[in-house]
Amino acid sequence: MTAIQDDLSSDSPSHPEEMKSVFDLRIGKHITLQGSARTTPAGVISTAIAVAAMTFAVGYLISSVNRRRW
Repeated sequence: MTAIQDDLSSDSPSHPEEMKSVFDLRIGKHITLQGSARTTPAGVISTAIAVAAMTFAVGYLISSVNRRRW
């Protein structure tokens, strides 16, 4: 992608409810980290459902290990 296309695509969101975040992290004098993220409300909800499902699965596995020991 050329610089002109990159500038044009950054101005117009691909989704009307898109959320953007940009951060800069400096560690000392020589280390600088830059990051950005884009997401939609549907992406946030999907991530929350996936994390909840994994948490329940891990909790079930831990409880089954505890039952086997006794």
